[in-house]
Amino acid sequence: MEANLFNNTHILAWLQYFAENSEVDLEKVKLLDITKKNKNLIPTVESHGAVLVFTEAGHPDIFYKMFNAGLGDCEVVYNEGSDPAGPIKRNHVYDMINRGINASAGMLILNPKARTTYKFGMNNSIFTPGSVHYVGSEVRSILLSKMQIAVQTTVCVISGASIAIESAMLATEGSIIAVEYSARDRRTLEDNVNQFGVNNVTIIDHVDEETMKDLPVPDVTMLVASASMEQEMKYLLSINPNMRFVIYTLDVSVMAGMRDIFRELGVKDPEIIQAQISRLTSKNTFEIQPAPWIIIGQAGEEPPTDQVVFPEVF
Repeated sequence: MEANLFNNTHILAWLQYFAENSEVDLEKVKLLDITKKNKNLIPTVESHGAVLVFTEAGHPDIFYKMFNAGLGDCEVVYNEGSDPAGPIKRNHVYDMINRGINASAGMLILNPKARTTYKFGMNNSIFTPGSVHYVGSEVRSILLSKMQIAVQTTVCVISGASIAIESAMLATEGSIIAVEYSARDRRTLEDNVNQFGVNNVTIIDHVDEETMKDLPVPDVTMLVASASMEQEMKYLLSINPNMRFVIYTLDVSVMAGMRDIFRELGVKDPEIIQAQISRLTSKNTFEIQPAPWIIIGQAGEEPPTDQVVFPEVF
C-alpha cells in the first residue's frame, strides 16, 4: 500500500462518514494511521475514548491482540470495503477476535473505560514472564520521571526491558532503541513488545556505530551499569553531545566512581539518589527491597522544560 493512501481528503471523508453514522463527538476523536511506521494502536486505544484508526488490509490478529490486552469491551464501528460509504456495522472487540482487516479503510474504536491518566510504573505481574528480572515498579517510576520523556523523544534503553516498554508508551511519536545483550532477554522483550502492541521499539544486541547507523539519534539513554558502560556512553555522546543519562546500579563502588566518569566525559554536576522501597507483607512485616542508586547526568544543553510533556489523553 502506498504511504500516502490516507491524505487529508480521505481523512475528512471518513470523519464525515462516522459523523453521519454514529453519535461520537468528533472533537474528542484521536486520529491514528497505523499504516505509518512506529504507530501504537493498543496504548492509544487504552488512553482515548474514541480513536479513528486508518489501516491497510491484513493484520489477521489485530482484534485478538486488543482482546488479549484487556480491550474486549471496546466497540468497533466500521463498514465493508475501502470507501466511507454504505451500511455501518458495530461489534465489540470480543466478537471480532477471529477476524482480520479485509480492506484498507478507517474504523472507529470506542473505549468506554479509557483511562484519563497514564499507567506510570506498571505492576511487574503484567509483563511477560521470561529471562528478564524486572526492576520494581516504584523504582521504574523514578527512573522514568528522571528520563524526562516527551512525546517525540528518542530513547535508548540498555538492559532495561520494562523501561523500554513504558518509554514506548510515553514517547508515542518517538522511537525506542532497546539494547539487550542476551538472546533470551531479547526474546522476552520481543514477547513484551507483542503483548503491549508497541511498534516504536527496535531491539539490538549492543551499541556501536554499526548497530546504530540506521537508527535515530537518542535524546536520552537509560542504562544498567555494566563493564561496557563507559564505552557505550562515549559512543552515545559522540552522536549526541547533549545526551541525558539515567544510570541504575546496585554497586556502591560504581556509584562512587560515577562523578569521575561523568567528569571525564564532560558531563557536569550529576545528580545521585538512592531509592529505598519497603513492602508490607501478608505477615504484617515490611520486606525491604533492593536499594539502587540512580545517577542522572545531562551533557551539553538541557532541553527546555516545556518540551517535557506526557502524551495527550482525553
